Amino acid sequence: MADSAGIQQGSPAIGAAGLVPAAPGAGGTEGSGAAGGSARIAVKKAQLRSSPRPKKLEKLGVYSSCKAEGACKCNGWKSQNPPPTPPRTDQPSSTVNLQEPCRSCSHTLGDHVTHLENVSEEEMNRLLGIVLDVEYLYTCVHKEEDADTKQVYFSLFKLLRKSILQMGKPMLEAQESPPFEKPSIEEVITSSMCINGVNNFVQYKFSHLPSKERQTIMELAKMFLNQINYWQLETPSQRRQRVPNEDAAGYKANYTRWLCYCNVPQFCDSLPRYETTQIFGQTLLRSVFTVMRKQLLEQARQEKDKLPPEKRTLILTHFPKATRSFISAPPVARPLYYSTSPVTVDQSTCGSVSPARKTVSVLEPSPVGEKRKPTEPLPHEEIKRPRVVGDIPVELINEVMATITDPAAIPETSLLSAHSARDEAARLEERRGVIEFHVIGNSLNQKPNKRILMWLVGLQNVFSHQLPRMPKEYITRLVFDPKHKTLSLIKDGRVIGGICFRMFPSQGFTEIVFCAVTSNEQVKGYGTHLMNHLKEYHIKHEILNFLTYADEYAIGYFKKQGFSKDIKVPKAKYVGYIKDYEGATLMGCELNASIPYTEFSVIIKKQKEIIKKLIERKQAQIRKVYPGLSCFKEGVRQIPIENIPGIRETGWKPVGKGKELKDPDQLYSTLKTILQHVKSHPNAWPFMEPVKKTEAPGYYQVIRFPMDLKTMSERLKSRYYTTRKLFMADMQRIFTNCREYNPPESEYYKCANLLEKFFYTKIKEAGLIEK
Repeated sequence: MADSAGIQQGSPAIGAAGLVPAAPGAGGTEGSGAAGGSARIAVKKAQLRSSPRPKKLEKLGVYSSCKAEGACKCNGWKSQNPPPTPPRTDQPSSTVNLQEPCRSCSHTLGDHVTHLENVSEEEMNRLLGIVLDVEYLYTCVHKEEDADTKQVYFSLFKLLRKSILQMGKPMLEAQESPPFEKPSIEEVITSSMCINGVNNFVQYKFSHLPSKERQTIMELAKMFLNQINYWQLETPSQRRQRVPNEDAAGYKANYTRWLCYCNVPQFCDSLPRYETTQIFGQTLLRSVFTVMRKQLLEQARQEKDKLPPEKRTLILTHFPKATRSFISAPPVARPLYYSTSPVTVDQSTCGSVSPARKTVSVLEPSPVGEKRKPTEPLPHEEIKRPRVVGDIPVELINEVMATITDPAAIPETSLLSAHSARDEAARLEERRGVIEFHVIGNSLNQKPNKRILMWLVGLQNVFSHQLPRMPKEYITRLVFDPKHKTLSLIKDGRVIGGICFRMFPSQGFTEIVFCAVTSNEQVKGYGTHLMNHLKEYHIKHEILNFLTYADEYAIGYFKKQGFSKDIKVPKAKYVGYIKDYEGATLMGCELNASIPYTEFSVIIKKQKEIIKKLIERKQAQIRKVYPGLSCFKEGVRQIPIENIPGIRETGWKPVGKGKELKDPDQLYSTLKTILQHVKSHPNAWPFMEPVKKTEAPGYYQVIRFPMDLKTMSERLKSRYYTTRKLFMADMQRIFTNCREYNPPESEYYKCANLLEKFFYTKIKEAGLIEK
């Protein structure tokens, strides 16, 4: 806590001037007493870099493999007379002799550093900095007691050690680079964002304050960001003990990323460093928010007597409101950036785990796995949607949302409602870390990963057991084919389901080959949640179409997941690319990139709650008793509906009718234009002329009133269509006849559906019916 005497006018009362980062392995939530450790490392690096060149070579020789002839396997020079531990200050430093033999391989120090003879001083100083970082991490590994943290330290230690041997720059081998979530914490709190039409939360929440006080609130927000950047996260094991029912996998993933990209690089400056608030989003903010806000406010209350009255009011009154608005920010249209995995610094020893809710981990064993690319912003994220008559005010929506999201207003229960979404139970299990999702695949380029191979074998067993009519050899070949990938569902370390697929990025679609969940784990929503994760994975890779051949037992499942027999992908795009299955039905699904599928049912549920609340409010306003109608006693037989007292207050509006063109020439011109558009449509070819009896035997026994576009053209030319209804009736008869005679999976049936949609679009554009 900064002293009030040192606070400038307009700056935050709670300052971060005395706040310093915490060193790796330091306890507590706030960095305390770590400045000395960080400074000591910097001093050591400065001293080593100012040493004579032979001394530098000796230091680097310890971490350099022997270059002597005969393929020596020594990976570092070891002195015959190692210095005492700890080193004595009264002992004079010994001179460096490049001919001194190694204690391990007997080759000289010079044989270990021959590759450094022509290296510049700048490059040598960079390598020396990595050397000290390696030594520091080695100490951290031995001192750290938490298993998760120790594993990350050890992986980073090996990474830096390898970069010295190879004289390269240390690069974290993660399949996703920062930022990990959008919008970031910094954007949520202080950046100018368009969220439901409100620019900047701080401005919105505190626009009623004078400019001087509003500026102080802005400084408070910046202080809050600074506190987050230097906040020491609790370890996953500590988190599980404190919050046992929370998303363990998601927190562990963010904790690993935070260590690798934010915490350790504060001291090991050879690693790239990022600010916590710039690469993490609301998921991490929610994890630290409650404890952090509580401690900051407690510190403010303890020192409130030292603060001026106006600042005391701002901090103790407005600061809690400001921080509450940070965590309860309404989501943007698509905040979901589907992440591929937490930092995977050593894939041979650890796999990635799935952060629940907004991210899913993807464990890809081969370099063919694409790195995460931020999705292009959607149009409605860049441009504020114009408000139209009838829109509900944003303030009312926020007010209703506050009553819904308030934990006190919604009783918690461990039981699911009878009307819960199909994937609700699976989503809850993922949050608790019971189940995980991984995209895996075989590789011919990398060393086999034992865990991945075991999962692939498990998937082959699941598919073989659940798809008995499919040859086992065929299943095995596709599951282990490097061109195919499988989204696997893992529970208690074993595979219980998965979706095998092959992506065709150049054609714009993915073929789903196998989809199954083991029989004793079905009817739990796993199938729906699997498909939702697969959709999110493909939106991240910018592939928005699925194709699959479904047998009679799978058609129902795929229909529930949004698949239909109406294929949106042009036939030329997939013919020759996908496998044909005898007796199966080709089905397709078109994805919407603006929908967060894994959270879609939650969003719909919340929208229903909002509508319900709005209806309740409206009912409370309109519960007014109007006098009865007395006009019927006076002999009136009927009255217009709009004359009934109170009918308009309920929201009733007169039903509009299509515009009937009274001018025959204008009607003729409009209908002629529409008919020309319809005839030029690519799906109009089956309906251009009357059906020939030789091509469709028995057609005229089934269809009593045939119609086609040629006949309509002749009728239009003879001025038969005196009203729009006659024209629309003939056109509709074309589509009805086609669907009555042809099966739904036929090409003619699909053409009728597409052409019908196009026809009514043109009718609406012409103003003949209401939009």
